[in-house]
Amino acid sequence: MVKPILLHLICVALVILCGYEVKAENPYRFYTWTVTNGTLSPLGVPQQVILINGQFPGPSLDVVTNDNIVLNLINKLDQPFLLTWNGIKQRKNSWQDGVLGTNCPIPPNSNYTYQFQPKDQIGSYTYFPSTLFHKAAGGYGAFNVYSRPRIPVPYPNPDGDFTLLVGDWYNTSHKILQQTLDSGTSLPFPHGVLINGQAHATFSGDQGKTYRFRISNVGLSTTLNFRIQGHTMKLVEVEGSHTIQNIYDTLDLHVGQSVTVLVTLNQAPKDYYIVASTRFTENVLSATAVLHYTNSHTPVSGPLPSPPALQFQWSMEQARTYRWNLTANAARPNPQGSFHYGKITTTKSIVLATSAPLINGKRRYAVNGVSYINADTPLKLADYFNIPGVFSLNSIQTVPSGGAATIATSVMPASLHDFIEVIFQNNEDAMQSWHLDGYDFWVVGYGSGQWAAEKRGTYNLVDALTRHTAQVYPNSWTAILVSLDNQGMWNVRSAIWERQYLGQQFYLRVWNPVKSLANEYDIPSNALLCGKAARH
Repeated sequence: MVKPILLHLICVALVILCGYEVKAENPYRFYTWTVTNGTLSPLGVPQQVILINGQFPGPSLDVVTNDNIVLNLINKLDQPFLLTWNGIKQRKNSWQDGVLGTNCPIPPNSNYTYQFQPKDQIGSYTYFPSTLFHKAAGGYGAFNVYSRPRIPVPYPNPDGDFTLLVGDWYNTSHKILQQTLDSGTSLPFPHGVLINGQAHATFSGDQGKTYRFRISNVGLSTTLNFRIQGHTMKLVEVEGSHTIQNIYDTLDLHVGQSVTVLVTLNQAPKDYYIVASTRFTENVLSATAVLHYTNSHTPVSGPLPSPPALQFQWSMEQARTYRWNLTANAARPNPQGSFHYGKITTTKSIVLATSAPLINGKRRYAVNGVSYINADTPLKLADYFNIPGVFSLNSIQTVPSGGAATIATSVMPASLHDFIEVIFQNNEDAMQSWHLDGYDFWVVGYGSGQWAAEKRGTYNLVDALTRHTAQVYPNSWTAILVSLDNQGMWNVRSAIWERQYLGQQFYLRVWNPVKSLANEYDIPSNALLCGKAARH
């Protein structure tokens, strides 16, 4: 017979364990989004745009670290459609990545339910369409991941939170833009710049208070410079990395990138210009918004604040000032600096050089001499079902290759837990921006000209940022380090959508031959099957 005091202790222990289990279960957030066409005039010209639940931009996903996202996406367009989650790492779950190498597109008048977590992440991210040229029509939105209450961010709670989705914009239909690219012609210069889908917007705050501005470049092609008349910006986070809190008058934001700044309304009570304008372009396009003090009776006035007069070298120097805050928490209660990335020996070095060849008389973009084309079967499904003939490993080399450019469904193999160095070599006169799905990476170096082994001596091996999208300046290189701890089939692509569409991408297959749910989740029960996988 169990003694009363022992029975009491057992009951207490069970209550504690049950309570722990309840607390350990991360909340579920359920969404239903319907994608439709609509007619709006972002730049004053009526045009067809892509709406999500009738909104342009789409609804903001405001979630907390490790929330379980269950999002039913209903496609009411006349074309197949997918959303991808820009910067959300999809731990062990490339099944939910939302690109054509991992997911079958959602057919018209059909739906697919995404299920994933922003696992151990805090920060400002975005989502956008990955299919065809849909990104030029909208369908994008903010994805803001907040910290859990017990893990504070390394700055006082702001008095308010503003999200600014900035990007270049075309008045031309996305279908016509796609036809232009299919014909072998590059896109013309954009028609304008939008802030939250508008040429003009207003953000209101109280004098003396501090506000968090989450700023993302959701455009197609151009770097943007962001500034606020009469105010400075304190940089606090870049794509999930808390930063050394430097003060800036102006920030360059490259395609696909996000930053978070604090702005204190410490000026005289009036209205001030917010400006996003194109950088490194002969013609400068600008969008303006208004920072309105709630006690203001004076409208905006005076000239717009000026962008930096200097160009690429200035921008590169600014990028080098972005540093990791090694004393701050990450999403979990462990110091970010506990991972001494600079002391790990790399297992492989990869050099990725881009080119813009003519193939069959049409403009394409290539990586190491290979211009990517989508297969009719997602690579992830072909890998899972052992379907031959969809892709071949080593169809792209780890160093630039000579000879004429070719077209292929290019996949590069890598082993789970490799620690690799990747050099993005830009031999062109155009600005570039590279993104890696499923990962953060350390951006350890920028430099002009050709990368060479001795350039490793210039790397920042102490407090470089981790981020998901890195810019590469014209005729220059950018070096990153990546810990391949996320098994799956992951898209490595240009964030500049013309380049992505015309072949500047490939897939990195991070693999372990031992099948284990500890390394990768199994195929979801609701996975769409298409192409050769439709037979399974």
